[in-house]
Amino acid sequence: MDAAAPTDAPGRRDDGGDAAWAQARREALAAADAALAARFDQGADATRLAAERARAVDGIVAAAWTRCVPASRGLTLFAVGGYGRGELFPHSDIDLLVLAEEEPDATAGAALSRLFALLWDCGLPASHSVRTLAQCSGAAADLTVMTALLEARPIVADDDAPLALARAIAPDRAWPARDFFIAKAGEKERRHARFGDTSDNLEPNLKEGPGGLRDLQVLGWMARRAFGTHELGPLVALGHVGADEAAALDRERRALGRLRYGLHLVAGRGEDRLRFDHQKALAARLGFADDERTLGVEQMMQGFYRSAAVVRRIGDRLQQRFEEHFDGAAVPEPVDERFELRRGYLAASDNDWPHGDIGEVFALFAAWARLGELRGLHTHTARALAEALDGLPAYTAAPPEQRAGFLELLRGPVPVRTLERMARLGVLGRWIPAFAQVSGRMQFDLFHVYTVDQHTLAVLRNLAAFATGEPDERFSQAHEVYPTLRKPELLLLAGLFHDIAKGRGGDHSELGAVDARTFCAAHGLGEADTALVEWLVLRHLLMSVTAQKQDIADPAVIHRFATEVADRDRLDYLYLLTCADIAGTSPKLWNAWKDRLLADLRSATRLALRRGLENPVAAAERIAEARGTALALLAGHGIDAARAVALLDRFPTASFLRARAEQIAWQALALHESGEAGSQAVVRARLVAPGSPAMEVFVHGPDRDGLFAAIVVTLDRLGLAIQQARALDGPGNTVFDSFQVLPDDARGDCDPKAVARKLGAVLAGPIDDVRPAMRTQPRHLRHFRIVPEVEFATSADHSATVLSLVCTDRPGLLADVAHVLRSEGLRVHDARIATFGARAEDVFRVTGQDKQPLDEAACARLRAALLARIDGEPRR
Repeated sequence: MDAAAPTDAPGRRDDGGDAAWAQARREALAAADAALAARFDQGADATRLAAERARAVDGIVAAAWTRCVPASRGLTLFAVGGYGRGELFPHSDIDLLVLAEEEPDATAGAALSRLFALLWDCGLPASHSVRTLAQCSGAAADLTVMTALLEARPIVADDDAPLALARAIAPDRAWPARDFFIAKAGEKERRHARFGDTSDNLEPNLKEGPGGLRDLQVLGWMARRAFGTHELGPLVALGHVGADEAAALDRERRALGRLRYGLHLVAGRGEDRLRFDHQKALAARLGFADDERTLGVEQMMQGFYRSAAVVRRIGDRLQQRFEEHFDGAAVPEPVDERFELRRGYLAASDNDWPHGDIGEVFALFAAWARLGELRGLHTHTARALAEALDGLPAYTAAPPEQRAGFLELLRGPVPVRTLERMARLGVLGRWIPAFAQVSGRMQFDLFHVYTVDQHTLAVLRNLAAFATGEPDERFSQAHEVYPTLRKPELLLLAGLFHDIAKGRGGDHSELGAVDARTFCAAHGLGEADTALVEWLVLRHLLMSVTAQKQDIADPAVIHRFATEVADRDRLDYLYLLTCADIAGTSPKLWNAWKDRLLADLRSATRLALRRGLENPVAAAERIAEARGTALALLAGHGIDAARAVALLDRFPTASFLRARAEQIAWQALALHESGEAGSQAVVRARLVAPGSPAMEVFVHGPDRDGLFAAIVVTLDRLGLAIQQARALDGPGNTVFDSFQVLPDDARGDCDPKAVARKLGAVLAGPIDDVRPAMRTQPRHLRHFRIVPEVEFATSADHSATVLSLVCTDRPGLLADVAHVLRSEGLRVHDARIATFGARAEDVFRVTGQDKQPLDEAACARLRAALLARIDGEPRR
């Protein structure tokens, strides 16, 4: 890159000359960046390209300095931070330090101002600081400043300046090596915590996230402060780093660097978070192509997750060795004949451990489980384990006694914690090769927010929480059900295998069930236990689909589900697995509504199994039972029998078939309290359970056009997401509408009385002008568009049309759909709302104004109207 000699004297102001000079450098920099980008696309090493770019920028910065700053001013120039490392990605920050012998005077200040303005004009928006040596010593008390100064690299300076700066921040003046190590270790721990201590997020941060480039830089900073070396390579000879470890970290540094370099190019700015906006474009630029099983973007992301895992694993070992460098080797505390503790870390006593014996490895994890929470695995033992991995057998090649050893881990203390440790250290993937295949495997959607392996571990952690027997407000029954399991380890195996076949093509449940059977048989489980695990893996989605997509108030639905489950033992296993699976898929997926659905489905199914599948509940029996229970509940509230009967007579028959008796009694009390409301709607709301944000909203009153849409739109405006809606016709052209809702986010109204009051106020007035709120589409939904599907069918009793809608979910979708239904003059009698990540799967039971099913022409008009609203621009 051309760094032409200045045409005017240093320090002299020449705006016209500066502008032309800067423009020439800006153009040269753009040309150089384009050439570097072309080489990147041809596969050149990104780390080398970043170094070349730093050198090119050095030329411009040095030339600008010469042009602007007189040599006699006692000022020198350093690059600091990443630029100081000699590493400059396409849009990385350019950090500069001006080192002054004394406080700059006005002339020097003007020269520096001209310099930095000139650099901006060149396309180099540099951040800078101007300090004396004494000020550097003082500023270094700040850990961030100290870290930046540690990488100071002279650009325009004599030989004495770097030495003087090094003395100013020497350990005897700022941050002794051990203090620096402790501070950076704590800083890293806090940074990891900000990211949930996982690198397996859908939109990971390549630089700051766990296992990212910052972790590698931290190791470099620690090495520089402790040993005075700029790289980890020299530490190999000192015994602090293994040659294989140094090579592995260098390999992953280059892999992460390539991702970051490409991300800057794709984003067109200094972006370090791998957002959905850029993932597909980056994958294509890096040459990843879709195949019949895996998307190119998923292949790219799997590479990142695996790189991050290696960086974390080796980084933990090196950090522990640095600690021993400062504090000395610990005095061993024997645990048993095989293992010992060294300053809170578990270590093998034998230096040659594990002798290629996976039984020894299992013994290590068994000891770890017995000892409770330790600081971790000692670095030497962790490295020995890593070196031995390739020689350890998979379960298919292991003898029976070693397979028995694995089962003992599942039956021992903290089995899930043990599986987590084995997964992180690579042992689980070695023992079960299918688990290694899903390690770091992402699914490019909004439904699964973790990689398959991390989702699996999240499911297992949920199961472990159930095992404690401690109540959890998120799960109403799980803590009571888990202790009743005959063999809890079978549930853990089902959780371990339920998604293990993801990404192979075909049905992952079917393929995973085959894997589970093979594994269980190889480990000597009996046929009954093997069959249970196999069935749980095969049907692990059955309960979720039944609860969320079907009407579990329908006795026929319960009977079909109970027939497939067949016995209460399998029901309890499936219930716990389903709760853990949904909650482990995304923190946003599990809510009080899903908890209630699954608990109700389990309770109804247990009753059906107790009655016997040969004795399905008849409608008349269900109605009589619900009515009798509701009468008893009303009596408990002091309502006399005659009044209670009169209240229940106002309810449609369908209420006693589709609602719980407790719901009916609550709604009847609302009617009782309102007296004769006349033309005014009765509106009530209540929390589903104390402390739960889930809410039930009840509306009763005269039916009128647009009523359902007005209710839905108002609830949406109140920030409440509808999970289920039932619109039942009562006597005398009245409606009995009930809605299960959840706050959409922090803006949602969680006060039932306020919700009832605001909704009632809307319904008390004209509802023709109630319109959906103006919304903008969230950024992430643009990358997960689902082709809308609108299907129609006639209900089983031929009384209504069943509308099925599948499309991309978005805020306000249901309100928009309800508005379309209103515009078409349709009545809504039932709605089931199901959302799976970005996918909405909603079902409505509708009729025309004549309360008859829709004809073909009406269906065609409705389909066109819905597609126009769904595919059109979001309302603003």
